[in-house]
Amino acid sequence: MFTPNVIALALYYLVRVINILILIRIILPWINPNPYNPVVQFIYSVTEPILAPARQLINTVFGYKGFLDFSPILAMFVIQTVYSIILRLL
Repeated sequence: MFTPNVIALALYYLVRVINILILIRIILPWINPNPYNPVVQFIYSVTEPILAPARQLINTVFGYKGFLDFSPILAMFVIQTVYSIILRLL
């Protein structure tokens, strides 16, 4: 079947791709792309299920609905933490 090294490498690439997509999503509002562009829609459709719970958590726990969106920072931190825990279990 799959060795722990193959699983660890696959998880590494998955985490990297998700983090890169989140970073691209952070930059997208600055360049104001066409929202109907398939690439932009793909980035939003992949990252929104990750960022929405983080945004909701920040809103309910801290009551913050301000100008800055801290959900990407929280999401990337949680993803990295879960990744580290999974690696230690392998």
